[in-house]
Amino acid sequence: MAGVQPSMASSRSKHEKTLKSKQVSTLAKSLAPEEIRAGDYVSVLHVVLEFPALVWCDDSALVDRDEVVRIPFVPENSGTPLKVKAVCLPFVLVKHPCGKQRPIDVRQSRLARLDPTYAKTARRAYRLGQAKKKRSKRRKKNGC
Repeated sequence: MAGVQPSMASSRSKHEKTLKSKQVSTLAKSLAPEEIRAGDYVSVLHVVLEFPALVWCDDSALVDRDEVVRIPFVPENSGTPLKVKAVCLPFVLVKHPCGKQRPIDVRQSRLARLDPTYAKTARRAYRLGQAKKKRSKRRKKNGC
């Protein structure tokens, strides 16, 4: 059978090998506060909100009124690559891709170190996306 095509599995494995040679997956590493250094690229993994137990639940059988209820959540902008400009624990000054700088309190936020190649690519894409949004707003404003 000279005209037999390769099986689906063999063609898929060749394709996967080609992709693997071109792309390397990396992982973000969760950081302890003392591991954060100026120049690192980080992202917020989650933020912890704290509420007094008496506000959260008025049932003293479930929670002591003097305790604090901690609720971790993933913010909408989680994954945005931030560049660490300065560290003075528990505060970390970071620069957003749009250029704004803001402090992060690491007692309330969990940060992860990003792969520098990924972070630079993502920051560039974010800035390009923001520039396109500004242009489209100007066009709408000018009636274009």
